[in-house]
Amino acid sequence: MADYAPEVRRILRAAGWHYDRAGRGDHEVWINPAMGKHVTIDAKILSRHTANGILKQAGLPKQF
Repeated sequence: MADYAPEVRRILRAAGWHYDRAGRGDHEVWINPAMGKHVTIDAKILSRHTANGILKQAGLPKQF
């Protein structure tokens, strides 16, 4: 199985998002100051559906 987390982080950075703080467990909270939105990312994303769901919450198109 592939780990989609590094690619999701790369896509978010390219779209203007940045790491805000640690979340519960092994989660990270990312923020986009221009949009005023937060997105939570797991350290390991094993499902492409979860990866696409995070991108959808961030207002970005599907990538996987």
